[in-house]
Amino acid sequence: MKSAERRQEILSFLGNADNPVPANVLKDKFNVSRQVIVQDVAILRANGYDVISTNRGYLLSGGQEVTRVFKCRHSFEQLVDEGELIIALGGGIEDIFVNHRVYGRISARLDLHNKLHVEELYRSLVSGASKPLMSVTDGYHYHTVSAEDDRTLDEIERALRKKGYLIEI
Repeated sequence: MKSAERRQEILSFLGNADNPVPANVLKDKFNVSRQVIVQDVAILRANGYDVISTNRGYLLSGGQEVTRVFKCRHSFEQLVDEGELIIALGGGIEDIFVNHRVYGRISARLDLHNKLHVEELYRSLVSGASKPLMSVTDGYHYHTVSAEDDRTLDEIERALRKKGYLIEI
């Protein structure tokens, strides 16, 4: 397979994926080195394709999703419930950020798009390796949530409000 064909196949593969695709998966699929995949992605980006790198792999941005920022507050124990609620209604949690009175805005990319992602995050936090970002602001935090359309974001907003997690901005 020629490199131009492989790059088109990579675009197709990423476009059909529901979750980020690790470079190792692409390397194995196309029988090339990981470095070749990294170079292919760089060339795709240089040619105008919006390939996003996450800690879980590559995504092809469809540009069709809408986002909304929600200000929330809940306990650590409710973290999984909040995440699973958003995902069950068709949303994805792109990030978390807090407004710290001394340090300003502190943010972290999450890319939570299914129940397993939420469970992995919770397991990482409960292991004691680190504290959740919301702990530095007494549970107050913001999420950028993505969805297919505004109607879905409206449903998510209503559900967060009903659970008592939503703080009116």
